[in-house]
Amino acid sequence: MKAEMVVFDMDGVLVDPSETFRRALIEVVRRFCGVEMTQDDIVRIKNIGGYNDDSDIALMAIREAGMQPDPREVRAYGRELYWGQGGDGLIRNERWLVEPGFLERLAESRPLGIFTGRGMQSATHTLDRFCPSIEFDPIVTNEQVENLKPAPDGLLLIQRAVSGMDLVFVGDNIDDCRAAKSAEVRFIGIAAPDTPRHAETRALFEKLGAEAVLESVNQLEACLR
Repeated sequence: MKAEMVVFDMDGVLVDPSETFRRALIEVVRRFCGVEMTQDDIVRIKNIGGYNDDSDIALMAIREAGMQPDPREVRAYGRELYWGQGGDGLIRNERWLVEPGFLERLAESRPLGIFTGRGMQSATHTLDRFCPSIEFDPIVTNEQVENLKPAPDGLLLIQRAVSGMDLVFVGDNIDDCRAAKSAEVRFIGIAAPDTPRHAETRALFEKLGAEAVLESVNQLEACLR
């Protein structure tokens, strides 16, 4: 039997994005067109697929309101909200979803990796803050891939880096599941009961062939070999 690596998406799996990236998205849309989006709206759009980057959701909502913003300005304002001045923005609201000891136990038996739609600066900032003693290798972000999820580029990159290992990808949205399916990688979905549209998300994961659908990443150990 091949060795097994667990690859995590970050937002919605390891970290709650509702008061960071998604709050920034809501504020960006309000600023540029006055439309009041909700967390439910964001998940509804993500469940359509093809919107792994929150900036794309913001741009779509603003354009649907009849505005034609400069995408650079939209993204720059979103970054400003998220980072603030030297890290005092919405990033301070990050909530870690992993129970103490979980990653330490997992790392004793298998290597761990990251495949996230974040940039490297944001990914490493959060990992250094919440789990500095855990080694994730490789860490693949949106800056390392030509095509974002649902394209499988990041998973294929990891497969090449750890040749000979089986991958298990743990994600929280439909684009994660489709990326795993395209890369022929086992997929375990996270559909937390306290997030919008969790029943809809669970049903979509099951329809797309997820190996399991969990309420929390902390239940993952029971699904691994």
